[in-house]
Amino acid sequence: MIKKISIIACMLLGVVAAQAQHKVISVFDEMGSARIQTAEFSEAHDTIVMVDHRIDDVIWSRYVYRIIDMRYKQNYPLYFPTKSDDADYRNLFKVITDAVVDGMPIYEKNMETIKPDFKQEPISRNLIPTMFMADDPLADYSDDPTHFDISSSDAMLVHYDSIEDELSFHFYPFEKLVRNQLKYLIQEFVFFDKHTSRLHIKILGIAPLQSDKISTRDSSNIMNSLRESIMFWIPMDKLRPYIAMQYAIPSRNETKRVTYDEFFQKRLFTSYIVGEGNMYNRYIPDYAKKEEEVKKEQARIAEELLNFEQDLWEY
Repeated sequence: MIKKISIIACMLLGVVAAQAQHKVISVFDEMGSARIQTAEFSEAHDTIVMVDHRIDDVIWSRYVYRIIDMRYKQNYPLYFPTKSDDADYRNLFKVITDAVVDGMPIYEKNMETIKPDFKQEPISRNLIPTMFMADDPLADYSDDPTHFDISSSDAMLVHYDSIEDELSFHFYPFEKLVRNQLKYLIQEFVFFDKHTSRLHIKILGIAPLQSDKISTRDSSNIMNSLRESIMFWIPMDKLRPYIAMQYAIPSRNETKRVTYDEFFQKRLFTSYIVGEGNMYNRYIPDYAKKEEEVKKEQARIAEELLNFEQDLWEY
């Protein structure tokens, strides 16, 4: 009898101890509101997974350039919300702007090519406000009935304080800029690692594009307008600590959330190819002028990337 009581007591103590170790957290707080986390923990950037691949293990590689278009439904989580004062979420452009204000380096575009050059010096702090202009000071808007004039100071999303040497966010032109921020250009490095025996894709850089500067009417000028539309280039590894601390706005399921970093790493976005690394230093709009030709080239590059990995194995 005493033995049975001892066993029961031990079992009860075990249950109590287990309950003490596992604290049950209700989905509702003391005010009755749902505990839905919208921003990552501040320590999130310490948990970013960075895989180092040995250069001797990379036996094949290729550069690929893609455009992520916000008008595709799959990319909506990157575009919304369009308000700068949303208490819960920030869209990708707002995260980028906040990161630049915080000191993240950005790099000047090259008018000769769409390739990023991260070996040059970053854009100096005093010139950064000119990268975030809602209006082009040299443009003529007289034929645009929807355009309204704003001062050059109010047209800058980011302001520079020369005395404090600090940058600050100015909310006024944000909605105008973000309405025009419909595309991003990314540079990818596709490579095969013989150590892991698989194909890897790493995003090296991302560039916001000013969509109003991309003209599709003149097929001979698409490549030039694409280069002009690049606002600046950002090294993806420099941006990751910031996008890892912000959840993307969810769709239909508030509890199923991913950070922007997961969104890119898991390749949840949709995109289309605009070029690849080649000896001619040409991209698809340079030589494919008709829509059918463009689609044919995009399909060819995508198929070559897929077939390379498939052809490595024998069945």
